[in-house]
Amino acid sequence: MAFWELAFSMKWVTADKLRLAVKTTSNPFGEISPEEFKQITNQDF
Repeated sequence: MAFWELAFSMKWVTADKLRLAVKTTSNPFGEISPEEFKQITNQDF
């Protein structure tokens, strides 16, 4: 998760693009959980 926090804070990735890294049933190979997405972006997944 540290990489994604850094990438988002440095604006290397937007919240919309970060959604692609979230592990879901349709994306079982995601790297972060929906809860971690909220911690990073302060937005609900």
